[in-house]
Amino acid sequence: MQFKDYYQVLGVEPSAGEAEMKTAYRRLARKFHPDVSKEAGAEEKFKAVNEAYEALRDPKKRSAYDQLRTRGYRPGDEVQPPPGGFGQRGQGGFDREEIFAGGGAGGGFSDFFEEMFGRRQSGGFGQQTQGRGPAPRGDTRAKLAVSLEVIYGGDSVRISLNGRTLDVRVPKGIREGQAIRLAGQGSHGDLLLEIEYAAHPQFEVDGRNVIHILPIAPWEAALGATVSVPTLGGPVDLKIPADSESGRKLRLRGRGLPGTHNGDQIVELEILAPRVHNDVQRDAYETMRDAFAGDWRRA
Repeated sequence: MQFKDYYQVLGVEPSAGEAEMKTAYRRLARKFHPDVSKEAGAEEKFKAVNEAYEALRDPKKRSAYDQLRTRGYRPGDEVQPPPGGFGQRGQGGFDREEIFAGGGAGGGFSDFFEEMFGRRQSGGFGQQTQGRGPAPRGDTRAKLAVSLEVIYGGDSVRISLNGRTLDVRVPKGIREGQAIRLAGQGSHGDLLLEIEYAAHPQFEVDGRNVIHILPIAPWEAALGATVSVPTLGGPVDLKIPADSESGRKLRLRGRGLPGTHNGDQIVELEILAPRVHNDVQRDAYETMRDAFAGDWRRA
């Protein structure tokens, strides 16, 4: 398997903090998202960005990756796994592995990621129960990383484990840390799938609320506008009030994760200046500059 420099993919230094990595991920995921990008190779770049963030956003994964990185590997170098592989066995007599399912953004991960952190499978029903707590001795516990779309809709996912294919129904609105039990599907007992929310290029989760950063143009912020905003249930029109500033938060009630009380979607505005691509656009910026002559920052 070939080494991947995840920091290089995200364009951040190895010393980067969580906030800096999150910002870099959002920017690149937005840039290369297959639904909007027209760049050559955008889909592969999007997958690479998603994989890098998935590896570095989790402190345990990042620590394991950093230890490997200190050996001086460069992108493309062949990596020889240590005896027994990179995976760790859990405590208490059960195996611990990580499974990704539910059609998460970015598709399958590379051999390098899977060898280090577990297998990513794509995501459909089996006999199961839902609960929390440690697995009894002999049961198998695995983390199941599921896309927010699956959590929102309560869809089913298909996973492969030790050569077997299992169909698993993910309850609508299930919380992170809750587990789905598949009776008799473990190595020596039941299989407990602990739910984890997969990283998403457009949304973050805060409790049952969903947060989305919405880029808007300066004129939309100044004059107001109605723009289409993605939600987990599909796009909706959102009215941007005039004289809005970056950081302003707008609320779409009931558009968050489902539960006894559905969460909301919080839309945070981010004003971006479009790049100039022709003389007409340059002239428009010059007109704007002249119109706002003076110390407009104090206005």
